[in-house]
Amino acid sequence: MAPFFQVVRRDLRLALRQGGSGTLVVIFFVLTVTLFPLGIGPEPMILARIASGVIWVAALLAAMLSLDRLFQADFEDGSLELLALSPMSLEMTVLAKTIAHWLTTGVPLIIASPLLALLLGFDSGGYGVLLLAMVLGTPALSFVGGIGAALTVSIRRGGVLVSLLVLPLYIPILIFGVSAVEASVTGLGARPQLLILAALFLFSGVLAPIASAAALRLNLE
Repeated sequence: MAPFFQVVRRDLRLALRQGGSGTLVVIFFVLTVTLFPLGIGPEPMILARIASGVIWVAALLAAMLSLDRLFQADFEDGSLELLALSPMSLEMTVLAKTIAHWLTTGVPLIIASPLLALLLGFDSGGYGVLLLAMVLGTPALSFVGGIGAALTVSIRRGGVLVSLLVLPLYIPILIFGVSAVEASVTGLGARPQLLILAALFLFSGVLAPIASAAALRLNLE
């Protein structure tokens, strides 16, 4: 497992050194959420009603901002070929890079979401479920997004194409993430939705690295 953690540390160091993608994701997330009260008015009841949906949609869009750089920088400077030739399997390399991507983009979104929910007047009884749903959902966004990033790694400025590829796959995560929070607020119980989110997280965590690695091999040939 040492090479696996070395790849994670390497990507984390590069992300912190560059300091662009993670900060841009958080800024976009905050700006998108704060624009909604300006657009639909400051009515507390309306804002509280749509708070969970606004936060999830903004998080989904923010997560897509940095997907095109998940593998492309390594592809352009030749590092990806060296990683593919290393003793560790390409699937494990993809898993390590995806985890690093989530740590630099998904974790800041999780931290910022309760503060933005407070801004929208979200029901305090749903904060726990909101955080849990984000913890389960945001890694799935990174795993699924990695497939689109791998498919378009050889295309320069392929960010728009990545978004078009992964957006339909994000819809189930969005639906169950929002419905879990809504069910918690209305007192219906969010356990079924959270279990489905957990299943999506595990399913994508197992299959997405395999699919991403296959796409990278096609682009490296």
